[in-house]
Amino acid sequence: MASSSSQTATTVDLKTYDVFISFRGDDTRSGFTSHLHAALKRSYLETYIDYRIEKGSQVWTVLVKAIKDSTLFLVVFSENYASSTWCLNELIEMMECHENGQVVVPVFYQIDPSHVRKQTGSYGTALAKHKKQGGKNDDHKIQNWKNALTKAANLSGFSSTTYRFNISN
Repeated sequence: MASSSSQTATTVDLKTYDVFISFRGDDTRSGFTSHLHAALKRSYLETYIDYRIEKGSQVWTVLVKAIKDSTLFLVVFSENYASSTWCLNELIEMMECHENGQVVVPVFYQIDPSHVRKQTGSYGTALAKHKKQGGKNDDHKIQNWKNALTKAANLSGFSSTTYRFNISN
């Protein structure tokens, strides 16, 4: 009796970028995030950071494509991250990708993770300001931002108050 075996072809979804860094530029661009990006590049990780957006491109379209084409997301939560609707919208996209198996790693840079998780402190203030502005920031969108912040802050990550980042390796 001959046994037959069936081979299952598996396809690997190859991504363009190893890492996508989401951050509030005013808070961390010239300090922490630039050093993080340099360390990732030295480790030969293909990293997406917003300065890769070509002039004349539709910014949101380019960002969404880069998010979908990334394997891992580093979300650098800083004091003013939630004041940026761009950052909050990126976070929603990343958390949707996370539900499909992509990895999200939160980095709490000089911010208490509970402020992100519970939307207190500067996060509560920023969301209240977005709500007050109205317009495209309707209740549904704000609730989506809150849900994404809570989910991301509940993931295992790094806190600058707990860990000393050694990026010279």
